[in-house]
Amino acid sequence: MKRNKIATFMAVTILCLASCNNRNQESHLNPFDNISTSENINRDKILIISDLHLGNDLSYSETVTHLERLKEFLKEVRSSNTVKELIMNGDILDEWYIPTRSDTYSGGTQADFVRKSVESNKEIFDELNSIIRDGKIKVTYIPGNHDMGFTPENIDIAMPGVNQARDTDGKFPLGTYNPEDYPQIAIEHGHRYDFFCAMTPGANESDAPGAILAPGYFFARIAANSFVNPTTPEAATKVPEVKLNDAGNPEQMSKYIYYGLWKTVIENVIYVKDDFSEPIIITNLGNYTKTYSINDIIPRNNPLTGKIEMNLYDGLFTQDNWDSRAKYNNVPVMTKIDTAIVGSLKTKFIDDMSQLQYFDNSSSDTRIVVFGHTHKPMIKSSTNSKGEICIYVNSGTWEDHKTRDKYEVVDQDTINMHFVLITPTKAGQNHLQVGLYQYRNGNHFKSEAMELSL
Repeated sequence: MKRNKIATFMAVTILCLASCNNRNQESHLNPFDNISTSENINRDKILIISDLHLGNDLSYSETVTHLERLKEFLKEVRSSNTVKELIMNGDILDEWYIPTRSDTYSGGTQADFVRKSVESNKEIFDELNSIIRDGKIKVTYIPGNHDMGFTPENIDIAMPGVNQARDTDGKFPLGTYNPEDYPQIAIEHGHRYDFFCAMTPGANESDAPGAILAPGYFFARIAANSFVNPTTPEAATKVPEVKLNDAGNPEQMSKYIYYGLWKTVIENVIYVKDDFSEPIIITNLGNYTKTYSINDIIPRNNPLTGKIEMNLYDGLFTQDNWDSRAKYNNVPVMTKIDTAIVGSLKTKFIDDMSQLQYFDNSSSDTRIVVFGHTHKPMIKSSTNSKGEICIYVNSGTWEDHKTRDKYEVVDQDTINMHFVLITPTKAGQNHLQVGLYQYRNGNHFKSEAMELSL
């Protein structure tokens, strides 16, 4: 009898230990390899992140606090047995967010700038390059607007061997990417539809022949200055008033709308205390070599004619020019210039381009579209011109929440850090779940997920 009790006790103890061990193993299971809708057997998951904004100088970079979490996240990616591809959908490096009075390259070259950016974010690039070297997970880079000027050769300095998704001949600073085996998935940064951020050829030929730098570049420079040298809206320099004296002239109307956006952002979003006539915006990139004032960018009334004009980008404001610019940016469906100007500050306009350019476009078979650029994560379903279910998702950003108050307490661990995961389900390789997630407090939280069959 005593032996039976001992045997029973030992058996129960072994079962308990085995159960505890199993639970312990489950708790340490890689989060990418523990998705209930997936078989979790093969490398078949596509992971998309965007807008990391890895800066050159951590004293003003947009992503600093989140770097440690990003490193942890990339370690999880590297150790996953089921992630097939990591896609970095634009604005990975940042050549735009530089305080106005700073020389972007500090007298060096773009290659030097890239090397310094890698050194400033060494642990991040160590993880990315380890994933590339391992050769188990394909790593793809798509250019965004903040990194549109980087040549393929200089991107390869930062991430040797990374797959670069670029339109046309491979050197174009734009890319729409279709993952292997999934031609019906289109992934792009989304800035090609943005009046402020789309490539802008021939805009300022007398200043910068052959340049493609967009007006949004100057917005980013002023924005960086606004946070590095903070002031208050009350103390900030006010934007001079501009009048619309010829409302029947479409070009003048477009310029007035453009002026209204600049007035709104400078007085309410990126306010500064600078003298607007002082040359403070040092360029020295993208064929620009001059130092500009804020007044060079903002529209004004000509004192003699009353017409609205500006020193930079003055010739952009006709529908023909916007159509030509859109074609240069490989945009298939044209939009109205005034709608596009206003849409630069409304993320819905960019998100809705998934419908206009892809789902409603009878020449497109795309069923899933992923953008970044807006920094606003979201997911929605719709139908295409054939009545098929489609999904659009925006991958958000990993930048910190910026504040001008150095004493403000911000729980950065619950802000931003979103990613998209496209997962074949148990129903089959062509039945996909598209999930929008947040990396919050070091854990994966599914914001929302949708499914469709290709």
